[in-house]
Amino acid sequence: MKFRALSALVAITASLLFTACSPKSNKIVVGLDDSFPPMGFRDEQHNIVGFDIDMAREAFKRMGRSAEFKPIDWNSKEAELASKRIDVLWNGLTITEQRKAKIAFTAPYMENHQIIIVPAKSPIRNKAGLAGKVVGVQEGSTAVDAIERDAATRKTFREMKTFADNVTALMDLGVGRLDAVVLDEVVGRYYISKKPGEYVVLTEDFGTEEYGVGLRKEDTALLSELQKALNDMKKDGASAKISTKWFGADVVK
Repeated sequence: MKFRALSALVAITASLLFTACSPKSNKIVVGLDDSFPPMGFRDEQHNIVGFDIDMAREAFKRMGRSAEFKPIDWNSKEAELASKRIDVLWNGLTITEQRKAKIAFTAPYMENHQIIIVPAKSPIRNKAGLAGKVVGVQEGSTAVDAIERDAATRKTFREMKTFADNVTALMDLGVGRLDAVVLDEVVGRYYISKKPGEYVVLTEDFGTEEYGVGLRKEDTALLSELQKALNDMKKDGASAKISTKWFGADVVK
């Protein structure tokens, strides 16, 4: 009797351990920068909201999963993913060849530009006008990469100053500590829409890019499942509805 009881206990314990370690967990932990409006940010009640938040919730609901949103240091996003502290990166993550070498991506779901924002009264009207100026960017963002690719323009800057997030950079622009900020179009246009007449977006930019959801390369089943959910959302209009809520139009790729 004792042997049978011990065997049963071992079997139950093994089953519980297998369940806890199973990659088919019901919860998906989403890593994000919670100061990246309108993709993912804190509202006045300190809740995490945004376009990517709504997209993730809808996609995971269709997969029979739940989403947990975890703010991370965006500059260490690949390390957070590799360490399994998070399961996906979903927050305006630009698809680049350098990142594709480390992580897997869904198909692109949005197109974005690296725009230049200056105060409305600034004499700067193009990239040439950035010569001798202090330009702000978010550390670890693709704005840094986009500027560095345009070496001819970059070498004319007096300084390229990095910030932990775009909101802080834009605040410094507002008080005159910066001459311009280069950042994702979705963030920049959302921010300046809240301050009409104070800023302008230059017609020139630092290039076009695409957003995707980032996953670990070994999570092939999860990637396939998520891509199907995103495809279905586009087909049945769910992603268009979410897009219209945040952007006033369907901007989903």
